Amino acid sequence: MKAAFRTRYGPPEVVTVAEVEKPSPKDGELLVKVHATTVNRTDCALRAAKPFIWRFFTGLIRPKVTILGTEFAGEVEAVGAGVTSFTVGDRVFGYNDAGFGAHAQYMTVADDGTLATMPEGLTFEEAAPSTEGSHYALSVIRAAKIERGHDVLVYGATGAIGSAAVQILKSVGAGVTAVCGTKDVELVRSLGADKVVDYMTEDFTRDERKYDFVIDAVGKSTFWRCRRLLKPRGVFIVGDLGPWSQNPILALATPLLGGKKVKFPLPKHDSATARYFKELIESGRFKPVIDRRYALDEILEAHRYVETGQKTGNVVISIEHSS
Repeated sequence: MKAAFRTRYGPPEVVTVAEVEKPSPKDGELLVKVHATTVNRTDCALRAAKPFIWRFFTGLIRPKVTILGTEFAGEVEAVGAGVTSFTVGDRVFGYNDAGFGAHAQYMTVADDGTLATMPEGLTFEEAAPSTEGSHYALSVIRAAKIERGHDVLVYGATGAIGSAAVQILKSVGAGVTAVCGTKDVELVRSLGADKVVDYMTEDFTRDERKYDFVIDAVGKSTFWRCRRLLKPRGVFIVGDLGPWSQNPILALATPLLGGKKVKFPLPKHDSATARYFKELIESGRFKPVIDRRYALDEILEAHRYVETGQKTGNVVISIEHSS
């Protein structure tokens, strides 16, 4: 099968598209014929091993994972022993950051992972970017127990996480102020944001309004910078480590002090999460934003583009199969 693989850490150029051995499903696994995937910030971070702490989990000298790719949409090609939830021919979509492997024509995934049959009416290219950024956004929203009536500011509302967060927050009835650049103001407004702040023309941290929650969806701000935006018991939520890995430390320390605090939630992986997004998409309350599309042979260009930090929503990779 054709796959994008690498054997060392480094820039996009370490990735090579070539023929590799096709995997076989083990007990409790599916073999998925992948039709579409994405390149996201997770892929780029793991490829480059930045921050360095990645290496303690993925291989200190050389990467244990050679084929990247977390999101996928495709068809079930075969099933391993004990699989009863899916059958050959099912159209599925999901997320796999345990084994990765989606940047290939075929991949294996656990049948009890973040996986579901595809939403009705979606193409593979539309379904593939539905679970990576969105599952981080959902984890944040659920960990913070954000609900109807809460006021939330989303910083970085045009990335995969931020664009999903705006839509999910509106689906639960929260009030949303979204921060983005000039070119994406109308897009973010169309996602449902009640107020849009263009950070290129004004300093969002000078907003006089106070919020129950501030979500940093891109990891480019800090608790100290956003603290004045929070209500007396407001919460700053972030999934990135932050400068000097301060966010996990602040998440442990600030609750002990009372008042404003930091949350650093860890995402949950299960089939219920994928089914939740399927239902949300079918109800019309969530649609993943797609910026650019590339073929698998063009995946180096996708890596380069994602690393610019300028993508809006998701970058999709289409994977062809010979008849």
